[in-house]
Amino acid sequence: MTQERRLRIFGLVVLLVFGVAWGRAAWLTTVEAKPLTAKLDEGRQPVTLAAPRGQITDRNGIVMAISEAAADVTANPLQIEDIAATAAKLATILDLPEADLYKKLADGRAKDRGFVYVARQVSEEQGKAVRELATAGIDTWPTTRRQYPQGTVASQLVGSAGVDGDGLSGVEQSLEKTLHGKDGKRLLVRGRGGEKVVYIKDEQPVEPGKSVKLTIDARIQAKAEEELATAGTRFGAKSATAIVMQPSTGKVLAMANWPKVDANDAAGAPSSARIVQGTNFTYEPGSTFKPFTVAGALEEKEITPLTSFTLPPVLMVADRPIKESHDRGTIVADTGQILAQSSNIGTVMIAQRLGKTRFDQWIRKFGFGRRTGVELAREERGKLIDVGDYSGSSIGNLPIGQGELVTPIQLATGYSTFANDGIRHEPTLVDEVNGVAHKRPAGDRVVSARTASEMRAMLEKTSEVGGTATGAAIKGYDIATKTGTAQKVAPGSDKYTPGLYTGSIVGMAPSDRPKIVVAIIVDEPSKEAYYGAEVAGPAFKNLTRWTLNYLGVAPN
Repeated sequence: MTQERRLRIFGLVVLLVFGVAWGRAAWLTTVEAKPLTAKLDEGRQPVTLAAPRGQITDRNGIVMAISEAAADVTANPLQIEDIAATAAKLATILDLPEADLYKKLADGRAKDRGFVYVARQVSEEQGKAVRELATAGIDTWPTTRRQYPQGTVASQLVGSAGVDGDGLSGVEQSLEKTLHGKDGKRLLVRGRGGEKVVYIKDEQPVEPGKSVKLTIDARIQAKAEEELATAGTRFGAKSATAIVMQPSTGKVLAMANWPKVDANDAAGAPSSARIVQGTNFTYEPGSTFKPFTVAGALEEKEITPLTSFTLPPVLMVADRPIKESHDRGTIVADTGQILAQSSNIGTVMIAQRLGKTRFDQWIRKFGFGRRTGVELAREERGKLIDVGDYSGSSIGNLPIGQGELVTPIQLATGYSTFANDGIRHEPTLVDEVNGVAHKRPAGDRVVSARTASEMRAMLEKTSEVGGTATGAAIKGYDIATKTGTAQKVAPGSDKYTPGLYTGSIVGMAPSDRPKIVVAIIVDEPSKEAYYGAEVAGPAFKNLTRWTLNYLGVAPN
C-alpha cells in the first residue's frame, strides 16, 4: 500500500470519527438534552446557608436576642430502607412524636419526594446525634436559631424570627433588613444513587446581620412589666401598657405590655398578648388629652394660667350637656385649677375660645392623627375627625379626650414636648447599628418654652391637695402629671358600654427639669375601681420613683 493511499484511508477514518462525534453531540444537545439535564440535576443540590441574624442588646449591652448554631434535619424518604426503625431512632434524639415522624417519612415516599424537612433548628447536640446514626437518606444542614436570653422582658417589643430566619414581629420584623444579613449559597453534587456528596462548592458567602443596640434599658423595662402585672392582676384588667421616655432625645427607655409573653415560646401565647400595645393599641384618652387643648389656647394667647372662668354645673354645647365627673354647683376657677381638678366644663370653655379650626390645628401639631415614626412595623396612627366633619357638639367632647383615638406612644411623645421646653422629638428605639450611633431627625418646636413651662407648672397641681392625682405624688420630687378615665365602646356597638373603661396617667419628673416621661394605661379594669388615678396611679408612682433613683436623678 502506497503512502498516498495510507494517508487517504487515515483521512477518511478521521472524518468518520469526527462525523460520529458531531452526530452524537447533536443528538445529545437536541433529542437527549432534557433527559440528560434531568439526570445531572438529580445529583445537584443547591443549599441556602442561613445568615446569622444580628444581635440585639439593650442600651447597656444586655443581650435581648442572639443567634446560635443549630441544624435542620432532612430526609430523602426514597433512600430510607426501614422507615419505622428510622422514625423510632429520630424520635428519641429529637424528642418528637414517633408517629408524626413516621407519617412524614412515609408520606414523602408515597408521594415520591426526594426531600422533606424532618425537623428545623434543632440544637447542635441533636444534630450531632443524628449524624452519628449514619442512616442512609437522613442528613443535617447547618443553620442558626434565635434565642431570647431575657425571656419575658421586652418580648413583644423585641419580637420573634421564624425558622427561615425572617423577622416576624416587633423589632425583629421592623429592622429585618438590618438584622437579617445575606444568606449564603452552596452547591452539593451527589454521586450515583444520591447517597454520597462528591463535590461541594460555596457559590455565595454568608454575610451576618448587623448588630442593633436599642434605647431600651432592660432593668427599667423589667420594672415596668412588674408594675403592670401588679396593676393588671389587682384590678382584673384586660391588658396594661407602660412607656418610659427620655424627653430630651425621644429615646424610649421602656415599652412594656401585660400580660407577659415568653419570647422563646411566643406561639404559646394568645395573639392579643403578642401585640406591641405601645404602638398598636388605640383608645380614647379621656382627661389626659386636656393639656393639649389648654396649650393651644395659651399659644394663641386666648388664656393665661390665671384666666378666670365661671363654671356652671352643666354646659350645653349644641344638643349635648357637658357635665363634670362629680356633681357640683357653680364655681369660679382659673386655668390651672381647671387642669388640676380635671374640669370637663372648664376645658370645653377654653376650647370654645380657640374654635374648632385652631383646636384641630393644635392637636395635629402635637402629632395626633399620624404615626410617630418609631421603629416598629404596623404602627397605628390613631384617629382624628376632619374639622369639616365636626358636628355642633364636637367641640364639647373632643377637647376632653372623647371621640378621638390615640396610641400610648403618641401620648407619651406629646407630654415629652412639654417636658422638653416645647420641642418635640420623634420617639426612637434604636441607639446604635454595628456600633455607629443611629441618626434621627432634629426636634421640631411645637410650643414656646414659656408655654411648656406654664403647662408643667399647672400640671404639678394635679398631685397636690385638691388635684386628681394626689396618690401619685413622690416624696422628694416635684412631678407634673395628668390622669384620665375614658368610657369604651364595645365591639359592634356605636355607644359607650356601661362598665367598660380605660384608666390612665401620664407625667414627667422632676417637673422643673424633666428627665423622664412615664405613661401607664390600664385597659378594662373590672375590679374595685376604674378611675385612672386609682388603677394606673400606683404603678406610675412606683415606676417613676424607681426609675429616678436608678438613673441617679437627685431629689429637689
